[in-house]
Amino acid sequence: MLGIDAALWHHYLLLSTFVLCPVILLGLLFLPAAYGRHAQGRSAIWGPGIPTRWSWVIMEMPSSVGFALIYFYGDKATDVVPLLLFMLWQAHYFHRTFVFPFRIRVKPGQTTPASIPLMSVMTNSVIAFLNAAILSWSSIRADYDLSWLSDPRFILGIVVFAAGWHINRKADALLSALRKPGESGYKIPHGWLYERVSCPNYLGEITIWCGWAIATWSWAGLAFVFLTIANLVPRALQNHRWYQQQFSNYPRHRKAIIPFVL
Repeated sequence: MLGIDAALWHHYLLLSTFVLCPVILLGLLFLPAAYGRHAQGRSAIWGPGIPTRWSWVIMEMPSSVGFALIYFYGDKATDVVPLLLFMLWQAHYFHRTFVFPFRIRVKPGQTTPASIPLMSVMTNSVIAFLNAAILSWSSIRADYDLSWLSDPRFILGIVVFAAGWHINRKADALLSALRKPGESGYKIPHGWLYERVSCPNYLGEITIWCGWAIATWSWAGLAFVFLTIANLVPRALQNHRWYQQQFSNYPRHRKAIIPFVL
């Protein structure tokens, strides 16, 4: 992108993201991504596999390392508010890239089709550019001066982000704890938000990026919310249906991702 108008790149990539969100949503509703519980008998059409833990590292790398490189390329990277927002983003994605993949319990030899992290690398790179550039690039950035710290949108966004972060982290921990060392099967999760929805971890993820969109008050943040919904809502519906098919005693009152609604 060097030598080309960065603001123009940003504009067109932003528009493209909004346009692609409904396409991704519809595509994933009818063709579930073949990893995890949905891989059996379907992963061959998605291409050869790579170790599942490393597939997570690869696909999240643009969101942590890539985001940092783009952010610190900007001339406003050391300004207080952009730096705080940068740390907020990394609070989630550093963990997601370098900690989470090595804490999840996977079957020995479990793989993920290489096409899935490859596609994620592309979309995550775009999202990283859209959101990092608004923080620190003068030609693109929003006006994040010190007064933004007392703006109700920033404060509300931080609160929503923190709530989503807590939901996501706790839900992941409860899900991981279901499998004891050496176990590889699936169980019905119980307790906390799992009594209301099948995928509170996805609910937490969506809440995180709603908080980010509010805290940055940006089109880039909103685009990420839409993209997250497009990816996770179909997955939540498919996980919910899978639980119902696999377990005859699965609680009937549970929804997929939004308590009492969906």
